[in-house]
Amino acid sequence: MEFPRAYIHYLVHFHGDRDYFECHEILEKYWKTSDPGNRSSVWVGLIQLAVAQYHYRRGNEKGAKKLIEKSTKILHQNTSVLEKLGLNAPVILDLLINLKTIYVNGQLYKEVNLPITNQQLMNICKSECFSLGFQWCSKEDLNNNFLIHRHLFQDRDSVRVLPHTTEKLYV
Repeated sequence: MEFPRAYIHYLVHFHGDRDYFECHEILEKYWKTSDPGNRSSVWVGLIQLAVAQYHYRRGNEKGAKKLIEKSTKILHQNTSVLEKLGLNAPVILDLLINLKTIYVNGQLYKEVNLPITNQQLMNICKSECFSLGFQWCSKEDLNNNFLIHRHLFQDRDSVRVLPHTTEKLYV
């Protein structure tokens, strides 16, 4: 089974340092090279999920609600692709419904974990996470202004992209 390196890095940041902005940057660049223009791509749905979490964490409920709805629609259409990507599609869809409820009800933000079912993918992600100095499925520091408001500090010309983002890893 093969997984794009960019997808692995998305998972590492999603579960490691909880840098949802970085998740967006990494996967958007991959999407634009692998499936350009396809607004229904699974990559777009995963990007929107990360950005919804980013918006909600920083208090932008309106943006979060809009993106979680779009993400839900796209990922619902791509359940077989989610499964091929080593994720439990029904659990992700339930997660998205729960997130929308949290956003609509104005509940406190909390980090979420994606249901990875492929053990080899999980092992690779944990190893990469550790090599970057992150703790897998960590609690995040909600006082970290750089993380919370990352877009304010971002120079879009110098996006931090890990090497070989279009390379596929075989597990």
